[in-house]
Amino acid sequence: MKMEFSQNLKALRQSKNLTQGQLASRLRLNKSIISAYENQERLPSIAVLIKISLEFNVSIEYLLGMDKFRSLDASKLTDEQVVAVSNIIKQFEIANTPKDL
Repeated sequence: MKMEFSQNLKALRQSKNLTQGQLASRLRLNKSIISAYENQERLPSIAVLIKISLEFNVSIEYLLGMDKFRSLDASKLTDEQVVAVSNIIKQFEIANTPKDL
């Protein structure tokens, strides 16, 4: 679990082009704490896990490697927009499904 968390945190941080210091500042932590998380030296508290999940809009389960799927926040979308986004996701899934040769 520690390895999955450290890898997921680093990947999420890098995907937003944030330095460890920038992420630490956003989360109101020290840079050394972020470094320790990414180097598998420690795991965060529940409170920090919640902060990180909110910062990156992912589930705690995703952060800990228990769920391989990132979640999307559709809370500010209308029902029609949710349907449209769902249809787009389905089209990507179909396009990414290997075809039998």
